[in-house]
Amino acid sequence: MWPLLARRAAVSAAVITTLGVAAGARSSSSAESAERGTRILAADPARPPHSFYFSRAAYGGGAGGGRRWGWGRSWATDYPKADRQFLTVVRRLTNLDAYEQENAVRLDDPNLRRFPFLYAVEVGNMSLSEEEVKGLREYLLAGGFLVADDFWGTQEWQNFEAQMRRVFPEYPIVEVPKDHEIFSSFYKIKEIIQVPNVGQAMEGERTHERDGYVAHCRGIFDDKGRLLVVVNWNTDLGDAWEWAEQPHYSLRYSTYAYQIGVNFVVYAMSH
Repeated sequence: MWPLLARRAAVSAAVITTLGVAAGARSSSSAESAERGTRILAADPARPPHSFYFSRAAYGGGAGGGRRWGWGRSWATDYPKADRQFLTVVRRLTNLDAYEQENAVRLDDPNLRRFPFLYAVEVGNMSLSEEEVKGLREYLLAGGFLVADDFWGTQEWQNFEAQMRRVFPEYPIVEVPKDHEIFSSFYKIKEIIQVPNVGQAMEGERTHERDGYVAHCRGIFDDKGRLLVVVNWNTDLGDAWEWAEQPHYSLRYSTYAYQIGVNFVVYAMSH
């Protein structure tokens, strides 16, 4: 089998078999996992050191209102199941020494720089404080990498764009060129697939939400050409990670979501 086809087959097999076993072995309830997850701090000295942590941006504001960092905010969508399942596949497909559980980190946490990869969801509802703007900017300029996901349509785009202008007023958001190495850092990504939410994926009809008809992979580059932020707009990679083990969930969506997610991780860890 050609190497590329072998890798594609491997990710499909990992999604089906690895996640099936992991789901069967999971004993704690979602509520317990969520409560426990909100207490995992970047500065926890009890953690053994690992080379890679799948770190999730815990930002203020979002759905539900308020600025308290806790469960129920937009940042916690699909958390922690999506994070854990993605890590299960990453650990199987790569040789990364990856911490096997979730790692939620506040944007104003001084320990944020310990983690070169950062994932943020529902960013169309994001409302950053001045401290979060400062923390995120310093993190990215110091070598960090942000993956934004799961927001749809014109209105949410306008809010996200406004928030990122506060972080980087000097850098625009642009389409990531199809020949950029992020699309070939591990898997060869030939097209941007719109990954629907789990309900739409199960129904098998429309894949978009609101007026988000076309999926985009956009980015923010610094003045030296380094990709600081990758923006997955009009798509929901996190839902694919979270529900990939379900027999009625499309393998096309889950395979793509895991492949491009692995590419993001490999890119972040090698740049």
